[in-house]
Amino acid sequence: MKELSEDKKQIKYYIEKNRKRVVRAIFGRTILLFAALFIQILMLLALVTKLADYFFAYYVVVTIISFMLIVHITNDDVNPTYKLAWVVPVALLPIFGAFFYLFVRIQPTTKEVGKRTRAMIDQTKPYMVQEQEVLNQLENDNKNLAGLVRYMNKFGGGYPVYKNTDGEYFPLGENKFERMCEDLEKAEKFIFMEYFIVDFGIMLARVLEILAEKVKEGVEVRFMYDGMCTLSTVPPGFPKYLRSMGIKCQVYAPIRPALSTSQNHRDHRKILVIDGKIAYTGGINLADEYINEKVRFGHWKDTAVKVTGDAVTSFTMMFLQMWNVTEKDEIAENEEEYTKYICRDISPKCDGFVIGYGDSPYDMENVGEVVYHQIINSAVRYVHIMTPYLILDNETMKVLEYAAKRGIDVKIIGPHITDKPTAYMIARTYYEKLLRMGVKIYEYTPGFVHAKIYSSDDDKAVVGTINMDFRSLYLNFECAALFYKHKVVQAVEKDFQDTLIKCHEITMEDCRKYSKIKLIIGKILWIFAPLM
Repeated sequence: MKELSEDKKQIKYYIEKNRKRVVRAIFGRTILLFAALFIQILMLLALVTKLADYFFAYYVVVTIISFMLIVHITNDDVNPTYKLAWVVPVALLPIFGAFFYLFVRIQPTTKEVGKRTRAMIDQTKPYMVQEQEVLNQLENDNKNLAGLVRYMNKFGGGYPVYKNTDGEYFPLGENKFERMCEDLEKAEKFIFMEYFIVDFGIMLARVLEILAEKVKEGVEVRFMYDGMCTLSTVPPGFPKYLRSMGIKCQVYAPIRPALSTSQNHRDHRKILVIDGKIAYTGGINLADEYINEKVRFGHWKDTAVKVTGDAVTSFTMMFLQMWNVTEKDEIAENEEEYTKYICRDISPKCDGFVIGYGDSPYDMENVGEVVYHQIINSAVRYVHIMTPYLILDNETMKVLEYAAKRGIDVKIIGPHITDKPTAYMIARTYYEKLLRMGVKIYEYTPGFVHAKIYSSDDDKAVVGTINMDFRSLYLNFECAALFYKHKVVQAVEKDFQDTLIKCHEITMEDCRKYSKIKLIIGKILWIFAPLM
């Protein structure tokens, strides 16, 4: 106990010391980063300007190139909204727009990361073999959902549908945190942690205390977080500190002062795997606002889910995929080593099906959006959605419109207090259109909704990290769990109804009262939303 007490003191000292250091360093690192990026942009502009001195010949050439690029962009196999986001700058600024488009599309770094990501996904597929009997049972019950599983098996990362999986839903971050700590303390073999945001405070301090103890007990601990944290929440030396405790640590895509589209693809996943028997996912990161120990935007409404049993395999593989993409060498982990601990003795009371799945920006498959559309299109009575950001493409608008017009009860809960004013302004541009379609919109008046959940017809629910915006659906690494005829579905829908009581329903009158200037700004921002 004495050694653990010293560990606690060391952890708390490190956190308190670096809390102030981060605040001071944020400005220094951020300013230097953006200064470097700004200099590179100026250099690009200078190059374009220099070439523009040969105005007539150069302008004719660039105009022809821009026209050819617009033809190429409009015929590219990407979302139409993405096409619009590129066509506008190329058409309005043919010199700079064309040059910038070519610069972005031919970067070798991005291609290399994509190649490595696809290789890791292929490498883990043999450990997620679809059990045919389970798929047959689902086929007999729900052919549409079975079709989605076949798509997942072949194109969507190889994720199977499982039975023999228990689940527990958490309607608030503090509920999840309490149970997560209990499970961490019981770990015997390994702990995998992957989070988008890691910040100093009560939550991180408690987690590090447990991890330090587990390392001493011989438990393998791996800790991975997104490189955006280095810009704003933790110091560059944080991985070194974790390694000094015996914790293996990786940082995905650290932000560097270089123009690179690979830095636009963030690891937005939140995954915790314990001994291959327990997995957590949802919207909750390792920071105090997620458990309402720090107030930033009023009350923070977030959700998570714990799965136990066969479906943990998918989250174990997702973690190892990202870990091996981050590794500098070419030696991947032996995934099979971490699947042999999977618990396969769940009691019969856990009926229903579970699909744990991930989404990658490099596989040309928009798995997160496919799942959401499948739920909306197959709904018979209702679709209830909770999301912090509502930035919709044309396809999603159409499926929502069709659902509402055929009599489906479509309700969307979003935040009343937002963490991103630009995202909120874009979301407000949809409100009137959605209301006219028959979609009902609600804002959570106590504060900020960060939950990403779907529930439908009392038999389907999704809990995960995937927002309803371009960044989540097309640019980030994401994950979620889809439940069918599982006890988690009822818990998700109950939480939605409980939250609805605390919301304000948006009316046409609210839309008319909203600032016209902000509405115009939102419409302008929408054009570039896919590139943000």
